[in-house]
Order: sequence, then structure tokens, then C-alpha cells
Amino acid sequence: MGLYEQIVNRQEKIAVVGLGYVGLPIAVALSEKADVIGYDVSAAKIDSYRQGIDLTGDLDDGRLKSCSVRFTSDERLLGEALFFIVAVPTPIGSGNVPDLEYVRSASRTVGKHLRRGAVVVYESTVYPGVTEEICWPILEEASGLKCGPDFKIGYSPERINPGDKAHRLENIVKIVSGMDDEALDTIAKVYELVVEAGVFRAESIKVAEAAKVIENAQRDVNIAFMNELAMLFHQMDIDTKAVLEAAGTKWNFLAFSPGLVGGHCIGIDPYYLTYKAEVEGYYSRIILAGRHINDGMGKYVAQQIVKKLMRHKLNPSGAAVGLLGLTYKENCPDIRNTKVVDVIRELDEYGVRTVVCDPVADKELAMQEYGIALAELDELRNLSLVAVTVPHRPFAELAPEAFDAMYAPGQVKPFMDIKGAYDKGTFLSRGYDYWSL
Repeated sequence: MGLYEQIVNRQEKIAVVGLGYVGLPIAVALSEKADVIGYDVSAAKIDSYRQGIDLTGDLDDGRLKSCSVRFTSDERLLGEALFFIVAVPTPIGSGNVPDLEYVRSASRTVGKHLRRGAVVVYESTVYPGVTEEICWPILEEASGLKCGPDFKIGYSPERINPGDKAHRLENIVKIVSGMDDEALDTIAKVYELVVEAGVFRAESIKVAEAAKVIENAQRDVNIAFMNELAMLFHQMDIDTKAVLEAAGTKWNFLAFSPGLVGGHCIGIDPYYLTYKAEVEGYYSRIILAGRHINDGMGKYVAQQIVKKLMRHKLNPSGAAVGLLGLTYKENCPDIRNTKVVDVIRELDEYGVRTVVCDPVADKELAMQEYGIALAELDELRNLSLVAVTVPHRPFAELAPEAFDAMYAPGQVKPFMDIKGAYDKGTFLSRGYDYWSL
């Protein structure tokens, strides 16, 4: 009997290591088909999940409460599993260099508990070669076993889009790969238990690793082009949104729009690819150019806010600006690598006081990560300017009258609709000085 059959018959267990936006959904989904151990080093996170509280905001609390995942921060329980899924973060460090410490640490932890016949699958975004050149040796050293005859490895990149209720784990085709045909077959069958859209069997681990990083690099470059167009069109006094609507009538025009590019994927993954490229002696031009543009958009937006204040003879030093939205994208609580923070820091350089409101973000985490005290919506009063940086649903549903009350009485109303989420004509008709990327 193979490992897949043992898992389905609940004779062997699956362990998911790392229970964030990626690990938690896969652990819960697999627990409906097999015995699953959900491991994370954060005891506080484990306590929340045991209570049925989803910190990611992506799962229905009822589904989390009713799932059979054995949540734990005790690594000794990993010894009960024979199929491991590693889904830990892969951030970037100083100088935009990949930080693989979480992957290395998880590999050491898993390695200490490996048994013969085990399969280890990595889901963390990495550059091509990490799974075989870095993780493989760590697993061997920590376990005393040999990769190949004693255990197998594979890679299956995550494609979860935080906050997206339409594109879920179940209906997104899953790329899978393995070190050999046996590993690939086992890995594919395990994921097919929960991925209704099916799996794509990549021809090698490096192909799967590369596929993941170019998905986000492609999107990053396309958004960078839109951001560059937005800056150009502002110089020419042309409405970017109007241009894109016109161009979008052609059947093959790609529907991208300008905006702040942050988060744990698009704003980070391209650096993994360019780092590996430089190691191989190739220096990226397009990818890094896109990153340069997108990394500078927070500063650009802040400068436009300052210009708008000065145009209305409002002194930036001491002016109060309301920023609606802190997370890196709308309707998602994730504040990792949010570029709204770049806007705030740049405004601070000009002496501008910012009041930030975000009903979707976690207040304690915002203070802990960035030192930002989030305000309630009704606290936005007597402001010099209002900028909707992240159009969460509660903001998008606000009528123009709701914004009227946010401004100081009797003053002009400069309004920055960063992503163009509102109807420009409506605000202009009410006397607003409207601006969007």
C-alpha cells in the first residue's frame, strides 16, 4: 500500500507547518479528507484557531470551528506525520535580498521528525533551486536520512489570493512537482483530494519554483507600466482612468490599473527572481525597473497630496490628512509590506499629520508593526484633505455626504481617490477637487 492510500485510509497523517494565509486553508481543507496536524511556532495563533477564530479572515469561522485539524505548537507531534507541507513566509531582507531563515528553520524542524517513507512538500515562494539545493541538505542533516531512498521532496507553489472569495484553494489549478515520478504521483494525488480544479504536473521542481515567481513578476511589471502611465498622464493633464477605459475597448488590451503595490507576494517575489538571476550572472532590466517604479509609488502619492495642499494654500506643516485604508489591498486584513506606510512616512517628512482609519485591519497589529494608532471612521473630522488609499467595501459604500463631514468647515475639499474607486463626476459636482492615479 502506498503513502497516498495510507493517508486516505487514515493510517498515516499529514502535517502542515506554518498556519498563515497559505497553510491554514490547506490544513482545513485536507482535514476533511485525512488526519491533519496543523503546526505553528506561535502559541497565540494556535489558541485562536482552537477557538475557531480565523486570524487571516479568509475562512468561515464555522468551518474552522468544525474542522478536525489537530492544532499544535508542540513540534514533537510532527513525528506522527509522514506527509509534510511547509508553508512558511519568505520575506526579503536588507538590500532586497531573499530571507530564507523561516524555510531553513522549518526544514530543520521537519527534519528532526522525519521517518522513512516520508514526503516533504514546500509551498513557500522561493527562487529556482531552493528546494533541492538548500532544503534537501538541511532535511538530510537534521534527520540522518538520505533524500531519495529514505524520503522524498517536492514543491507546490501556493496560489491563494488573500481576501479573494472567488478564487479559492479548491478552484485554482495547483502546480505540483516531485523529485521523481513516485514523489510526483503521491503529491499530485494528495492535492487532488481537495483541489477541484485539478493539478498541473510540472516536469521538475525548478520549473514549479520558477512558475511561481514569474506569475507575480509578470503582474508587477504590468502594474508598473500602468503606474508609469499614470505619472506621465498627470504631467500631461490627462485622466488616466479615462484613457484606460478607452483603450480597454480593444479585445486584447490587458485590464491592469495603477495603484500601490505591496503585500507578501507581488511586492516581494520579483526580488527572489532577480536575486537568482544575479547569482547566475544575468542582470534584470525589465523586472527591476518595474520594482523601482512600484516601490516609489507611496512617495509619489504623498508628494501629490502635499502639492494638492499647497495648491489650496493649506500649509502642509500641521495639516491633518485622513487616510482611509492601511492594508495592502482592499477587503483583506493583511498589512504586510503595505505601501500606505510609505505614504505616511513621506507625509511625515513634510510635517503632515495623518489620521489613519481601517476597519478591516487589526488595531493591535497596526500599532505593533508600524506604530500606527488606527482611528474610527467617526473620528475623521476637521481634515484638510481626505485620501482613500485602500477602497475597502465599507469605504466604497460611503456616499459623498459622508465625506463632507470629514473636512474642516468652510474649506475647499481636496479628495484623493488613489485607485479611482469612485465616480469622478459625482465628486466634482459637489465642489470637490478630485484626484486619482
